[in-house]
Amino acid sequence: MKTLRIGGYGPGIVTVGRGLTPAASPSFLAAHPALPVVYAVGELDHGRLTAFDAHGALQPLRERPSEGSLPCHVAVDPTGSLLAVANYGDGTAIICRLDSGGAFDGDPIVLRHKGSGPNAERQEGPHAHQAVFHDGLLHISDLGTDEIRRYRYDGTPVEPIVLHPGTGPRHFAFAGSRLYVAGELDGAVTLIDGDWRTVAPASRHEGEENYPSHLQLEGDLVYVANRGPNTIAVLRADDLSLVAEVPTGGDWPRHFAIEGDRMYVANQRSNAVTVFTLRDGVPEPTGEAYEAESPACVLIA
Repeated sequence: MKTLRIGGYGPGIVTVGRGLTPAASPSFLAAHPALPVVYAVGELDHGRLTAFDAHGALQPLRERPSEGSLPCHVAVDPTGSLLAVANYGDGTAIICRLDSGGAFDGDPIVLRHKGSGPNAERQEGPHAHQAVFHDGLLHISDLGTDEIRRYRYDGTPVEPIVLHPGTGPRHFAFAGSRLYVAGELDGAVTLIDGDWRTVAPASRHEGEENYPSHLQLEGDLVYVANRGPNTIAVLRADDLSLVAEVPTGGDWPRHFAIEGDRMYVANQRSNAVTVFTLRDGVPEPTGEAYEAESPACVLIA
């Protein structure tokens, strides 16, 4: 049976049905694909990364620096041999090797970056936001430089995917040759397929500031969380046309997770994870919610 865990800016990681595991600002979580190991960033000025033994209640297994400031995302490659972290504060990312038990193995590869964007307040320098292993490369979204940075697994940089100036790429997802990107600064979703690009607003709430956070692709639908309007938008993957836009029942939806026909939305500013049923792909509120202080991530594993 899978377990629901909630990370955020509170005093630790909430494991539903099992209680709280103390941790410093565990704003994002990831699970090993084959072992009972959960990884959490510590989003601090001097960032931390912790591996937890997930047999029952979480128990710290190993801890190490994230090699940057304000780590906000962690991901494990499908083989379970590599882990990557994105540090928002200074744009640094790292690649860590994992041993057969899921613990950190040796020194990490540190990927530093330079650059800026047209938004002087938010893009004064690099701000790495998400790490995704895809098609033999590590992809890092950089809100500060309007790029999806790309690296081989030995740390060698490859030509980045460049977004329109001021996009502020945050979370993204691949589907074959297609790439879907949520722009935190332009409030839009960009679809890239070769030289073809389609851009559509992530929210249809006119006159409201919108800062899209998490984006996830499920089948032929794209889901986007909208902070400001406090909604989940459902878009068709082929052309980004709107299927539905649904209130999250909370404030500042920073992340969500989908498991089967259920969606769990982390509403950071209202201290709750709200639960939805997906009916024909559209979220419908169930009335259920889990309390958690400043939730920022939902992990189901």
